[in-house]
Amino acid sequence: MPRLTPLQLSSNDLLADRRADYAEMLFGSGDHAAAAELMLGALELAPNWAMGWFRLGEMQEAAGQKEAAAEAWRMSLKLEPADRPGATLKLQLIGATAAADSPPSAFVETLFDQYAEKFDHALVETLHYRVPELLAAAIGATGRNTFAHAVDLGCGTGLMGVKLRPVAECLDGYDISAEMLRKARDKGVYDNLVKADLQELEPEGEAADLVTAADVFMYLGALDRVFASVMKMLAPGGIFAFSVERFSGAGPFELQASRRYAHSEAYVHGLIAAAGLKLVSLDAAIIRQDRREPVEGLIVVTERVA
Repeated sequence: MPRLTPLQLSSNDLLADRRADYAEMLFGSGDHAAAAELMLGALELAPNWAMGWFRLGEMQEAAGQKEAAAEAWRMSLKLEPADRPGATLKLQLIGATAAADSPPSAFVETLFDQYAEKFDHALVETLHYRVPELLAAAIGATGRNTFAHAVDLGCGTGLMGVKLRPVAECLDGYDISAEMLRKARDKGVYDNLVKADLQELEPEGEAADLVTAADVFMYLGALDRVFASVMKMLAPGGIFAFSVERFSGAGPFELQASRRYAHSEAYVHGLIAAAGLKLVSLDAAIIRQDRREPVEGLIVVTERVA
């Protein structure tokens, strides 16, 4: 995959940046309407600043100005069609555009490129992230403790890879973010690391007898395409273990305010059945904290029937 250029966080206009900084100070103090007004003034000086329009939309939304926010996000999208800021998701959340099955890939890549440096500390220390240990325990409960070829989808910085290394003779990691892959490479647990968009994944090489996706599917939305890719890489008798954030409402999945997707248990069962997989275990568990609230997920282990 080609590398995205860095997202323009500055307007490249000194006066506009100063106004934007003052707007952030006002926003931090709780004066959202005044912050939005000042940010709009900054954008009059730098009208082609996509990230500025996106941030204006966030300020207007906080001030209760949803129609204005929608216009700001549409302007961001016009200036940045790849949508690295994630304006499309914001428009979906306020009902200003139709719900989509998946997020913009450029948004996911940019999000994790920016997050890579502090990812491990934020997840493990702050959010009490538990998916790698929960998935590793669920895989171990199958009684299998050695895998010839394991694939870690959405490997990130390698938190799942650390758990897989002791049981995998060969371990590959796939991720959309070059910065995440750089951090994963530093851990030294993978035999191969591949930059890939999981929504467009075309597996190559030998079949795997273990495929994992730890805390990945909340950034994909609809999962039928990635399940199809997994079936292409998973050997008969192989294990596919993954997690989702649990959605308890009606429908298969939903985009949440966090801009992550939650998936229903019924949807997961349907995917497993459609792929011809055998369900080995499915357990509800608290997978991390979010704003000091527990996030419930599903820890799922399946097997491709030999």
